[in-house]
Amino acid sequence: MLTKITNIDAFQNLIKNKNEFYFLKHSNTCPISASAFEEFQKFHYERDMDGYYLIVQDHRDLSDYISETYEIKHESPQAFYFSGGKVKWHDSHSKITLSTLSSVED
Repeated sequence: MLTKITNIDAFQNLIKNKNEFYFLKHSNTCPISASAFEEFQKFHYERDMDGYYLIVQDHRDLSDYISETYEIKHESPQAFYFSGGKVKWHDSHSKITLSTLSSVED
């Protein structure tokens, strides 16, 4: 199941309480992002695991917070794998596929 994260406090709680998770910055106006979101959904559905995302247009402050905190240039769409409170992997645009997400290792 995918859960939308809408503010910095919710994201900080996620980092604090979930050791490993995937996160997606999604643009609701971009066809590339729509495709990446579909791949992100398939990945989580096939593994029966939780995933998290934000919509950049609605939650720019959270998007900026992630970019600044983890010193990763903002892109959209942009996927992340967090482990132990750190970004272990990230990529963007057409590189967000079921295959790519499946190959991410801790």
